[in-house]
Order: sequence, then C-alpha cells, then structure tokens
Amino acid sequence: MAVWTRQRLFLQAAWWPGVECSKCVNKAGYKRSVKPYPVIHGDILPVHRHVYEANETNSQSCIQRYIKLFEKIKQGGGENAILRHTKRNKKLLVRERLRMLLDDESFLELSPMAGLGLPYGDVPSAGCLTGVGQICGVWCVFIANDATVKGGTAYPISVKKQLRAQEIAIQNRLPTVYLVDSGGAFLPLQAELFPDKEHGGRTFYNEAVMSAMKIPQVAVVCGSCTAGGAYIPTMAEETVIVDKIGTIFLAGPPLVKAATGEEVSAENLGGAKLHSRDSGCVDHFASTEAEAYICARNIISSINSVPIYEDLSEYEDPLYDRNELVGLAPRDYRYTLNVKLILSRILDGSRLLEFKAEYGTTLVTGFASIEGHLVGIVANNGELTHDASLKGSHFVQICNQRGVPLLFLQNTACHELVPTNVSKAEEQTNRLKAQAAMITAVACASVPKITLVIGSCFGGESFAMCGRSFDPNFLFLWPNARVGLVDVNYPSVHSWGREDYCEHGLEEKQTAEKLKEESTAFYSTARLWDDGVILPQDSRQVIGKCLRIINQQKHKALSFQESPIFRM
Repeated sequence: MAVWTRQRLFLQAAWWPGVECSKCVNKAGYKRSVKPYPVIHGDILPVHRHVYEANETNSQSCIQRYIKLFEKIKQGGGENAILRHTKRNKKLLVRERLRMLLDDESFLELSPMAGLGLPYGDVPSAGCLTGVGQICGVWCVFIANDATVKGGTAYPISVKKQLRAQEIAIQNRLPTVYLVDSGGAFLPLQAELFPDKEHGGRTFYNEAVMSAMKIPQVAVVCGSCTAGGAYIPTMAEETVIVDKIGTIFLAGPPLVKAATGEEVSAENLGGAKLHSRDSGCVDHFASTEAEAYICARNIISSINSVPIYEDLSEYEDPLYDRNELVGLAPRDYRYTLNVKLILSRILDGSRLLEFKAEYGTTLVTGFASIEGHLVGIVANNGELTHDASLKGSHFVQICNQRGVPLLFLQNTACHELVPTNVSKAEEQTNRLKAQAAMITAVACASVPKITLVIGSCFGGESFAMCGRSFDPNFLFLWPNARVGLVDVNYPSVHSWGREDYCEHGLEEKQTAEKLKEESTAFYSTARLWDDGVILPQDSRQVIGKCLRIINQQKHKALSFQESPIFRM
C-alpha cells in the first residue's frame, strides 16, 4: 500500500502542475523543482515600441534622480561630521559596523531615502540604517544609529523608521540587533516625538512585546546612549558595550554639572566598566568595536534558530532581459503595457499558472515561483472592474487557504468621481461592491504579502491591491511610481482644484504642480509611506530576498511566554 501511494504521488507530480513529490524538496525544506507552468510570452511587439521608448525615457530621468539622492545619502551628516566621528571620537561608520556584524553586504536595506526634504530639514536616512541581513545564517532585523547625522539625535522620522523596522521584526518573527549610538530626542520637536501612541515610547513597548513573543533582541552600545536612547540597550535581552566609546545614562556630564556643580567624566558616569561590573545594565564587555560585533554574532548563534542554507541552483532564470523592465515601467497610466511583459522578466522561467485567465482580464492572477519560492501573483492589467475584483477576491482566499504568500503588482487607475448618467452610477455601485469584497479578502488574509508599486497608486483601488494601510510585510516602489488620492492628469482634478484651492489664492497650475510633486515616489519614501524605492531591474532580487526572509519563520516554533525577559 505504501509503495502504491509513493508511486501515485510521483505520477501526480509528473503531470499535475504544482504537485511535487518528496524528491523535489531540498535539505532546507524548500520546494525548488522547476514547475511545469505555462511560459508567458514576453516579446515586446513593434506596435508597442513607441510606448516602450517613452517609458524608458521617463524611467531614465527618474533613475537619475534616484542616483543623485543616493549620493547625497552616502555622505551621511557631511564631511566634517564624518571626520569628527572617526578621528576625534574613534568610532567606525555605520556601514563599516554592518560589514563586521553581517555575513555579507547583500542585505535588504529599508527606506534609505527616508528623511529627505522634510519641513524641518534633511535628515539623511532618517539618522539610522535599518534592514534585514544574515548573521550566522539567520535572517535578522538591524537598527543602527548613524551618529554622523545630527549626532544620532532622534527626529520624528527617525522614530517612525525604527518603529517600522520593529514592525517587520514582529510580523516576520525575526531576531533584532540594535547598534545604539544616539544622543536622544531632538527636543525642539518633542511634541512630535514623545506623547502619542506611535511616538518614541512605542519603541520600548515593542521591545517588551517582542521579548514576550520569544523574538531575540541584542544591543551593541557603540556610542552614546543618552536619555530615551538609554532604554533600548537596558530592555534588550543581551547587551554588549564597547570600552571607551560606549556610555549609558539619562543625562550626560554637562547636565550633571549644571544641576549639581559636580564635574564627572562620561566614563565614570556611565561607561563600559561601570555598567558591566557594577550596575549590571549590560552583559558583555568588549575592548573594541570589532570584538563587540564578534560577541553579537556569537549571541545570535546561540539563540537555537537553525540557519536555512539554500541551494540556489534548482530554479530557472526568467527568459527575458530584466533590464527591459526600465522601458516597461509606465510613464503614467496611459503608457501601460500588458503586465505579463513585466511578469515574464521577474518569474522563474517566465512561467505562470494563470487562474481564471479568461475572466476579469484587467487583473492577472496565478501561481508562480521567484527564486524557487512559490507565490501567488495579483497584478493590475487595467482598471479593477467588477469581474476583476471578484476574481481577485477568490484568488486571495485560495492562497490564504493554502498558505501561499501573495505578491501584488500595483498600478491602479484614478476613476471619475461623479457619474455622468444612471448607467454609469449603477456600474460604479457594482464595481464598488466587488472591490469591497476584495478589500475584505486582502485585509483578512493571514499569509505574508509583498506589494510592489510599478506605476500608479491612486484612490480606493490601491486598498484592494494591498496598499500601505493593509499591512503588507514589505512594500516597495519603482522610481516612476505615483502615490496619491487622485491623478493630477485626470480632468476632474482641475475643477476640484479651482473650487477648493483657488479661493485661498492658489492658481490651478500651482495646485497641479504641488499635487504632482507630492505624488512622486521620492516624496512618498522620504515620509516612510513605503519600505524603499528600488530600481525595476532589481525587483526579482529584492522580492527573492523578501520571500527568503518570510519563509524563515516556517522553520521556527515561536509562541508567547508569560512575560518578557528583563534585568532584575
């Protein structure tokens, strides 16, 4: 009977797409066999060449802006701040620290452009680097202060970025490492930093909750930990401090002198020897930064999490050139080509097992794999019509039932706000009801979700396509993407602009320019409405990393305990 069962499973795997026998599973437990799904034809037809070329020109312009901003970010707080950090304070730069902590430099950096062009000025990378990288083979979230930016002082955008990193750690059950080098909160903006639910105190709340969830947290004190920054290492489960440069106190020597008249050094007030030998605030003493990161790596290796070593040779590359994605990134909604051209340059072997291929064709749904990981595809191919919404709702529920992660490729339309006749009103109502069903399905799906905005992110359709408010595990934008309530090019926007704005003295043209700038991908990412802008040609690589990160939790058994770990 057992022999017959094995033969039946083998035969099923041979002819039924998506069913695999045990021989298709590698040592890490991942199903990496080449799936016999149909191949997508991704040739760009001559009739579409003019659209492709217009898109490419627009994308190159957006990419140039992307490169320019990245060069600005690399400078951190500027040349003088870097010299002061490295020469006077004898500390490593934040990226050098990460090189010593992580297995390699191929980490997933989150929201690197956050903090640029804000009302209170530029705060490059929001004053901290966050992301996901491997330490001893284990995917971990890292939150690393960059003290060359405003001395590591926390601005509102810094707090928001740290909270997002913690949210990713909680959502994906990832160990977290804090590299703390912070001067505390920027006091002139304390009203935007301290009192509310999603302000600075939430960081410490999250630390306690993460510990209760058995998510390991390690802190390395590699600089000043002043005021609120002092709570991060003392609430972590294990903390390493670096001699001479690491300090922890609520108020530094200048404030002590102002309050009491007593002169005390930072080392005597809250240095490494004091906290490792007397106060017990830290657990490990390190003579140098290099020693501290070796210690942090050793701690991660002791958390009893089995590293996932992957065989990356058992999946197919796409059949089409990924660099052509630059010309397939839509200039605007009118310059959108069939989304299958994009999928054919992202999916393994350009293969897609399409679901309801002939129904609701303005939404493409189906099963595929990316770097060997099974994923459910939900991709806009036009307006999210009544039929497309019902199809999307059905498919999302199937993926949720089967535990298949979802990838949304979002390019939503901006609809006419006011119907012109009764039939249009009925059409809008029917579409609205179907979209509500899809919104509910997406909101209630418990499987991991990744959203990539490849074009427009406008209006209510963006909710059904797992916009930011629907808690995707990761959300990225292409540089050409547009994010806004309405499309500035849509005719009804201009009449709305005259009615609402011109009475305040703004002209229609000024209003349109303002809306246009505020809908850019760079405006969005500066405010952390996403997890970063990525180049189109890097999409497959980034999504593949996200899927590996998401799938790590499948190999863990994490649950709540009665209380978090804390020092007595």
